[in-house]
Amino acid sequence: MNTHILQKNKGFTFIEIILVIALIGITAGISVPVYQSFQTRNDLEVSSTTIVQTLRRAQLLSQAMDGDTSWGVNVAIGNITLFKGESFSSRNIEFDEIFSMPTSISVSGLSEIVFEKFTGEAQNIGTTTLTSINNETRSINITSKGTVSY
Repeated sequence: MNTHILQKNKGFTFIEIILVIALIGITAGISVPVYQSFQTRNDLEVSSTTIVQTLRRAQLLSQAMDGDTSWGVNVAIGNITLFKGESFSSRNIEFDEIFSMPTSISVSGLSEIVFEKFTGEAQNIGTTTLTSINNETRSINITSKGTVSY
């Protein structure tokens, strides 16, 4: 009797390795654009929320007459600045609070909002519009009574 011992080959074949690498490549190729879109949308949401919260803080500081003056917010590409004073150009720089904003978000419309001391009413009314590189937008409205909505 001639008995053959069957040997099992252990390991992966070249074709199996190539298929796994191709599967990983396809998965990554699909995932990266989805992640970038999610990141851009998240940047837009975080930026709009930060602006609204900063506007509300400026209004509260004005109503509390902190420093016996008005407070305001300046929105520019790359940053949001809470400032103490009647305008951004004549502000007291020592009291600036600066928040960063992704440069992929563009700003249009009202960029400087100042609130009257004691009443908290807005000196400037209108809409600030944030636009992402995917052309998604968020609008922040400021009324004469100082109401901030988005």
